[in-house]
Amino acid sequence: MKKLAAILTSWGAPGVFLLAVFDSAGVPLPAAVDALLVATAIINPSAAYLSALFAVVGSAIGSLFLFYLARKGGQAYLNRVIATEGGSKFRVWFQTYGLITVFIPALLPIPMPLKVFVISAGVMGVSPLKYMAVVLAARIPRYFGLAWLGAQYGTQTMPWIKSHVWHLLLFAFCLGLTLGYAVKRVSRESPSH
Repeated sequence: MKKLAAILTSWGAPGVFLLAVFDSAGVPLPAAVDALLVATAIINPSAAYLSALFAVVGSAIGSLFLFYLARKGGQAYLNRVIATEGGSKFRVWFQTYGLITVFIPALLPIPMPLKVFVISAGVMGVSPLKYMAVVLAARIPRYFGLAWLGAQYGTQTMPWIKSHVWHLLLFAFCLGLTLGYAVKRVSRESPSH
């Protein structure tokens, strides 16, 4: 694994792109893209934002692959589950709040479950445009922020992130509550509801 990491690091932005595609497509690589992005930003600070852009694009491609795979493969399962009252309630809940469960883990550079919610979004028939907008809204600040941190703090970036895990978790909790409240308020005031 160390040899592969060294190869991908030597590739710079293309290595970050490749790892981001695999990670977002469902290959379990917790925090690998973050670590590689920070490493490439430390090695070559002038190319940090290019690496971040490649991470965003790679993540978008991989996420869409997993999303569409779930959409195709999950249709039979969806038809069985939605036939129950609980299944239809979950579908309504996910259509209303589910993309928050995609946004928060995609935004924060700490290991949080994401792939199960990406699969749920595909299975539940979420609009691909809405889904991709949420992924990009989360990944752009995450990856460009990590690139900036790597270029500014160098080898102290990952220790800094680890020392602020509780702050990030508190931020995630507050952000989830705020977004949930905002969605509920907007849907309550919407004339279609």
